[in-house]
Amino acid sequence: MKTPMTKRGAELLRSELQRLKSVERPAITAAIAEARSHGDLSENAEYDAARDREGFIEARISDIEAKLANAQVIDPKLVDADGRCVFGATVEVEDESGDKITWQIVGEDEADIKEGRISFSSPIARGLIGKEAGEAVEVQTPGGVKRYELVDVRYE
Repeated sequence: MKTPMTKRGAELLRSELQRLKSVERPAITAAIAEARSHGDLSENAEYDAARDREGFIEARISDIEAKLANAQVIDPKLVDADGRCVFGATVEVEDESGDKITWQIVGEDEADIKEGRISFSSPIARGLIGKEAGEAVEVQTPGGVKRYELVDVRYE
């Protein structure tokens, strides 16, 4: 199954993968060698910590490589959705109290609510996808039902 992500999200993953392979992996190899030089490995906390870190780094590298191999990279500027909210769209909504909020609908790895990016699989995004500006949306969230009016849909 292909995993949707924005062009920006794919670039961030590639950058992290490059850093892990060229910086983190060699550093942890050196740390393991240093810890080994301290002798008895059975009671060597530095060695155990370095091996744990190595396992984490290798798992993350595998995870990123798999995500990139299965990625369906979508450039929001090239989306033609006839004004409907789709993956990659930037939406402006108004909540029940009249506050306006702007979100971009992105892949799961890219989601960061503080940066205004929500995952396409989140309850709010699922409620917005397929809707057009002017439509009202009711979304069941963990905090209860939220109501939004979709003010604007952009592809930027």
